[in-house]
Amino acid sequence: MSTSPQRRVDVAGLVIALLLLGLAGLVWWDMTKLQILSPYDLGPKVMPVVVSIGLTLLAIGNGIGALQGNLPPRDSLDWKPIILILGGLAALIVLIAIGGGFMIGTAILFATTSAAFGRRAFLTDLLIGAVIAVFVYLLFGKLLTLSLPAGPLERLF
Repeated sequence: MSTSPQRRVDVAGLVIALLLLGLAGLVWWDMTKLQILSPYDLGPKVMPVVVSIGLTLLAIGNGIGALQGNLPPRDSLDWKPIILILGGLAALIVLIAIGGGFMIGTAILFATTSAAFGRRAFLTDLLIGAVIAVFVYLLFGKLLTLSLPAGPLERLF
């Protein structure tokens, strides 16, 4: 008679499940503070409810997997992609704060995120990011008449 090795409770998985559940509660609580009413009960409150329910389901699934000890093993942490993406976000925030504008910051964020995923064509990605940023700016700024942070490139349009 062979005995199967008993699986251990994955403490990190339980912590992640609790964090997901807390985030779901925070999203739900924030949704209850919205004072926007819509005539058909489908308005801005719908998506936070969907997100909150999805996070709750993820928390339950993760918690069950952690208690059973059958979560997949975690990969080792590679800091380079994290630093690249956070650096791109920091560049976007700083450029917006100092008046550099949305387009330049978004192009840099796109290029650093591409580099974080292993792509080696930084200048090409910077150009692709600039094209996407111009498209997004024109879509939001001109078509939808929403204001995005203006910088030197935005003033040309």
